[in-house]
Amino acid sequence: MSELFSAFGVNWTLLGAQAVNFAIVLVALWYFLYKPVLATLAKRQEYVAKSVEEAKQVEALFARADGEAEARVRAADAEAEEIVATARELATTEKTRLVKEAEARAAAVAHDASARAAETIERARRESDRDVARLAVLAAEKVLKEND
Repeated sequence: MSELFSAFGVNWTLLGAQAVNFAIVLVALWYFLYKPVLATLAKRQEYVAKSVEEAKQVEALFARADGEAEARVRAADAEAEEIVATARELATTEKTRLVKEAEARAAAVAHDASARAAETIERARRESDRDVARLAVLAAEKVLKEND
């Protein structure tokens, strides 16, 4: 077999030295390159897993915050509707009160105007009665003066 290897130009001592060199390079690459790369990959994998877990937690927090915000908005809407309904009810009550008050004032003004008109009519009637009486006296005096 050694003739076969020598026919192909294989030198055993050189092949052994190359195998030793290859083993040294393989160990050096394993120790200085492969282990640090694996450690870095493990750290990155852990970091990504941690980031994914944190993202899930943040997503859950956002979902809960959205739910709370939606509940608060619904509560605020209900409160606003209640306030508006109360305000409308108060406005209706106030409007009714103001209308009744205005009607009472209008009735009082109408009654007062009616009383003043009656008083003015009565005064005008008395003045006209006085004027008629004075004119009757003047006419009687004139008739008496003419007859005398």
